[in-house]
Amino acid sequence: MPSMSSYKRYYEVVRQIPRGRVSTYGTVATVAGLPGRARQVGYALAALPDEHDIPWHRVVNAKGEVSRRSGGTAFEQIQRLLLKEEGIRFDERGRVDLEGCGWP
Repeated sequence: MPSMSSYKRYYEVVRQIPRGRVSTYGTVATVAGLPGRARQVGYALAALPDEHDIPWHRVVNAKGEVSRRSGGTAFEQIQRLLLKEEGIRFDERGRVDLEGCGWP
């Protein structure tokens, strides 16, 4: 069971991702000092309370895609919209260029 302290570490890393940039779940875990826990980063972001200041939408999967979520596509659509508003472009496969806009 992941600890809340590890979640806080992930949240601190995600807060550092600048506007107009993205990072992967795996990179967030590594920068937080917990390599190999990409899935746990996803759980942490899914557990965010309604009122928060964490730019969760800046985290994508290792392919540069918005990850699918159970329970429908609403959050996927919101994430794409938020990223597009920050100038992030998606290619014809629905992927972002991690080389060009990836962080760090």
